[in-house]
Amino acid sequence: MEPLNVWDYERLAAERLDAGPHGYYAGGAGDELTLRDNVEAFRRWRLRPRMLVDVQTCTTATTVLGQDVSMPLLVAPVAFQRVAHPDGEIAMARAALAAGTIMCLSTISTSTPAEVAATGAPLWFQLYVFRDEGITRELIAQARDGGFGALVLTIDAPVRGQRERDVRSAFTIPEDIRIAPLGRGGLTPMEVFSAISASLTWHDLERICHESGLPLLVKGVLTAEDARLSCEHGASGIVVSNHGGRQLDGVSATIDVLEEVVEAVEGRVEVLVDGGIRRGTDVVKALALGARAVLAGRAPLWGLTVDGEAGARRVLEILQAELHGALQLVGCTSPADVTRDRVGRPTV
Repeated sequence: MEPLNVWDYERLAAERLDAGPHGYYAGGAGDELTLRDNVEAFRRWRLRPRMLVDVQTCTTATTVLGQDVSMPLLVAPVAFQRVAHPDGEIAMARAALAAGTIMCLSTISTSTPAEVAATGAPLWFQLYVFRDEGITRELIAQARDGGFGALVLTIDAPVRGQRERDVRSAFTIPEDIRIAPLGRGGLTPMEVFSAISASLTWHDLERICHESGLPLLVKGVLTAEDARLSCEHGASGIVVSNHGGRQLDGVSATIDVLEEVVEAVEGRVEVLVDGGIRRGTDVVKALALGARAVLAGRAPLWGLTVDGEAGARRVLEILQAELHGALQLVGCTSPADVTRDRVGRPTV
């Protein structure tokens, strides 16, 4: 039977991947409390539909940072995608293009920014800051030269989280897989992270905003305090993120702190959220709590694993269809119509 939802694709992907790669993509840090809670927290929030609303005409279209997209769901950055499927990031970008949405390319990509840009997909570039400032400058230049629409600066990974699945499986990136933007390959994830700067500060954020010439979103914010600092130091947007539960275990699920961040920025920048997106109803809940859009990483990756570009595209289509139906059933005709009253406080 053809997969009907993200959970079906996740199950099939687990059957196709060896233990090492599957653990790398599916796993989290420590006891994986945050990994699980990212998903479970969405289940605790309850939708509050309004009735007798004319929803005959309904659209999922919106804008993010002024860019038109078919839905408020973007493709989050995921590293080493050719480990999941031989076509890797190229296939994912084509899927995003077909779905009419933005793909965020990881620094730890197995295709160069130029190769991915050649697909014609709307793109953002996820940036790690390296101890070698020359590497960081080169990455920014590749994104700028490739026509990427924004930088997404990841700030929650000064060191690598304790990911015990990778230790148990001794997971290593195959020798024939290269980190294309860096021109390197054959490294373990730990070796990659060892080159990332642990000295990143708000001053660096401000400098990168000024030097890059691109809009910059700060990814990894979980508190009102850091949300306000992001605005003060030049960010164009914020991604509420706990790195998919892969960094510090025991932090809040992203949906549970989204409203705190939205209230702190007071409309100065757009706020997005990632972590735990598995259904179109999850997107509606995030919109109701103030998100401009969500980013999904694992969901389209499972589609890529199962059937390459077609699988990733199908997952995005499923999520868009679910979102369309959820908007109608909650009594809204567009993402812009979703207001705070459409979601209730989480259950215990």
